[in-house]
Amino acid sequence: MKLNERSLAFYATCDSPADNAGFLYKRGERHTAYHRRWFVLKGNMLFYFEERESREPVGVIVLEGCTVELCDSAEEFTFAIRFGGAKSRTYVLAAESQAAMESWVKSLSRASFDYLRLVVRELEKQLEEMRGGPAGGRGGCRQPPGSWKPKPSGPERSPERLPALPAVLPKENGCAVWNNVPGVDRSPDTSGCGRHDGEGNPRPPPLPPRRRASSSEAGSAGAAAAESPSIFFRLHERYGQEVARLRQDWLDRRRGPQ
Repeated sequence: MKLNERSLAFYATCDSPADNAGFLYKRGERHTAYHRRWFVLKGNMLFYFEERESREPVGVIVLEGCTVELCDSAEEFTFAIRFGGAKSRTYVLAAESQAAMESWVKSLSRASFDYLRLVVRELEKQLEEMRGGPAGGRGGCRQPPGSWKPKPSGPERSPERLPALPAVLPKENGCAVWNNVPGVDRSPDTSGCGRHDGEGNPRPPPLPPRRRASSSEAGSAGAAAAESPSIFFRLHERYGQEVARLRQDWLDRRRGPQ
């Protein structure tokens, strides 16, 4: 597979979110010493840098056709990335804690496209089972969507027994009067409250009388309106003099004794 170094370096250091990142100890290929490197996992590519602030990665591991498993080593929290083939290299890494090792093993195992294919196939299988196909054991008589109708909970009533309502209800004072609907029997009002007329129709409530202001109230309101400018003028003059006096005192204090 041909890889472009500039594209890989840009992808490793760009602002795209990483699936996992952190320090790991990587064992050398020729020398068995471990070196601390900064690892960044993006998709199915595992980049490693000399330092966290490095601008370019030292190398990259393409996580396809490999397995991630724990291994026995003198170092603690060690795991390996093994590729198929006799001459393929095995990358041995060590984490700084048990939790970090478990996190890296889980994320690296799920990084390959082979794992994503298995996940997609499993989800498709579950979707077919939910749809009620033969695999889910729900086959049989199925109704097409939109054919289901709710059943009435109470006893059915024939529409002929219901009174026909007019298209436009009669109104009195802008309000619909339901007792004026033709075909509806009205019981005579025997309460004696006087809310219905002789034909049984409801009477509108009487309007409250409008209250008119007396001449004394109107005169007092006019006098108050006439006096308000003079009161405002006196208040403005009074407080203006007080502000001027305070300002003069402040100026005298700033000048100090002469």
